[in-house]
Amino acid sequence: MKKLVLPVIIVSQFCCTSLWFAGNGVMEDLIDNFNMNASALGHLTSAVQFGFITGTLSFAILTIADRFPPSRVFFFSALLGALFNLGAIWEGNSLASILGLRFLTGFFLAGIYPVGMKIAADYFEKGLGISLGYLVGALVLGTAFPHLLNGISLELSWRSVLITTSILALFGGILMWTLVPNGPFRKAGIAIDLSAFFKVFSDKTFRAAAFGYFGHMWELYAFWAFVPVMLGSFQKLNPEANFNIPVLSFAIIGIGGLACVLGGYLSRFFGTKRTAFMALLLSGICCLVSPLLIDQNSATLFVFFL
Repeated sequence: MKKLVLPVIIVSQFCCTSLWFAGNGVMEDLIDNFNMNASALGHLTSAVQFGFITGTLSFAILTIADRFPPSRVFFFSALLGALFNLGAIWEGNSLASILGLRFLTGFFLAGIYPVGMKIAADYFEKGLGISLGYLVGALVLGTAFPHLLNGISLELSWRSVLITTSILALFGGILMWTLVPNGPFRKAGIAIDLSAFFKVFSDKTFRAAAFGYFGHMWELYAFWAFVPVMLGSFQKLNPEANFNIPVLSFAIIGIGGLACVLGGYLSRFFGTKRTAFMALLLSGICCLVSPLLIDQNSATLFVFFL
């Protein structure tokens, strides 16, 4: 049974995290359909992120995944996230209501991504780095998947993309609840301790890792949100590029999933600290260099760099 646990968690994580950038995958259609201005991209992307931050803090402070079976928490988070994601197809929506729906989708993603990692930790006391590499890789592919849905079929409407991602999330939640019981290393029943936030941040090592992750999230999600925008801007400057922007966006974001798996294996040989440091350093350098590449006219070089 244990051999099946990691594949089930990976598939569930992939299915459920497709909710994350479902709105970005159909952003142009949302803007056109609801008569929003171009700034809506930033607002809608930020709404999901703020929802996720709020949800993660709430789940942590209330020790939700410790006091309740984590697979059940995962399922109900997937169910509610899918419903709020689906709410965006309603014709009567406005910018304010869609912002609220994306915020709530992000809030319940906090019961999917981090809780999925906890479930893996409950099963894999040893070799956790590699397991988490696969899990984060699944998250990356799930995040990119709405772009692929939008790009592989011109017949698929933006509503169909949102419906499909909601169905996938529900399926992933059902898989987790029915096939992944509590792990052998789970520590349950921890009471709410409001001082825990300050206690964990008193640990220098944890604090350094947390702030490194915090900084990385700003650059990563900004990059993921603006990949289609950057491709579109390059194509306007170089019409001969003729990009299939949704499919390219999927490929550019999705290839990070392979890097997550590779990083998990590299951490076994070089240590987690050194592996994370090099990844953050290279990622930061790429961010600094990226504005320079949009002005050059080689589509191949531009896409390769992204």
